[in-house]
Amino acid sequence: MYLAIATTAVFAFMAIVMIFVRMRASKKPASVKSIILPPFFMSTGALMFLFPMFQISWLQVAEALAVGMIFSIFLIKTSKLEYSDDHIYVKPSKMFPVILVGLLVIRIIIKLIIGTSISVGETSGMFFLLALGMIGTWRVAMLYQYLQLTKKQSA
Repeated sequence: MYLAIATTAVFAFMAIVMIFVRMRASKKPASVKSIILPPFFMSTGALMFLFPMFQISWLQVAEALAVGMIFSIFLIKTSKLEYSDDHIYVKPSKMFPVILVGLLVIRIIIKLIIGTSISVGETSGMFFLLALGMIGTWRVAMLYQYLQLTKKQSA
């Protein structure tokens, strides 16, 4: 029980930090590197699956990634890039923090529900994949938008 509470608290703290980091990032120009690196840095967490406690079935992998991709729709809709001062910037959205907090609450509720039927390790593995699916899909959409804007500006 304490482990579930601790992991939920750590996740909530990380989500809040992400909101502030994202808000500050909108003040700097976007680049291909700044768009694609976060999912790669996050992917190192996949090393958790080397330990049996975190290993999940392929069905659970598919479910977690699918839910993450569905959640990414909200992030994609609230993340727009714009060309300004010879650079491309992420246009800040007032709904972005609201969406992130909403997704956080939904994830915590889901975690509490499924945490009663599967182990903490499996839950952690599934929620890591959910986050990776969400952030990966969102960043691919941002990269596509970025490349479209650069192509438009060079034409």
